[in-house]
Amino acid sequence: MSSRERILGRVRRALADVTPDDRPYAEAVPREYLREHGERSVAQTVELLAENLADYRAVVHRADAAELPLLITRLLAERGSREVLVPAGLPPQWLAAAGPVRVHDRAADTAQRLDRVDSVVTGCAVAIAETGTIVLDGSPDQGRRRISLVPDHHICVVRVPDQVVSSVPQALERLDPARPSTWISGPSATSDIELDRVEGVHGPRTLEVILLG
Repeated sequence: MSSRERILGRVRRALADVTPDDRPYAEAVPREYLREHGERSVAQTVELLAENLADYRAVVHRADAAELPLLITRLLAERGSREVLVPAGLPPQWLAAAGPVRVHDRAADTAQRLDRVDSVVTGCAVAIAETGTIVLDGSPDQGRRRISLVPDHHICVVRVPDQVVSSVPQALERLDPARPSTWISGPSATSDIELDRVEGVHGPRTLEVILLG
């Protein structure tokens, strides 16, 4: 018997001698949340995303399809990356000009092996403008959750405007609840009781987001 079944059994036994009219019941709570705050054009929504990403200390770049491979190559070179982690479904043209050795995501790779990789390049499932958040859901161009958490440098490509939404409710409508999701708002960071900020504790120290138009 599971813990859930034991707890529900106790509840049933506690209510066994209570008449139906006296039993507590749950009343639905209305949730009339705003779907987005204010009205914005598509271009304004993308600008808000860029502003909030930067506010969270992510580095924001813009590129079109022709510029993307050279931009990724430059970012990896500036980082001094010798190895770059590649999800199985990442479009090959994104790394067509990249110089570092490509390490393909494999279930057999240990956390220690992934920690030796300098950078990772992924796509995303959706990006939320109002919160400056990118969401990964483990799709082929994003790979398993840990490949975006272990390497110290994450380059994430967001297709604009198709993958950009204004708000969290709009993002949730696009996500499959059965898939694992990772919500990223800037580089990994934490603060102690004296508010000394430390980056890179729970994930990448550097997050670079490319808005692909």
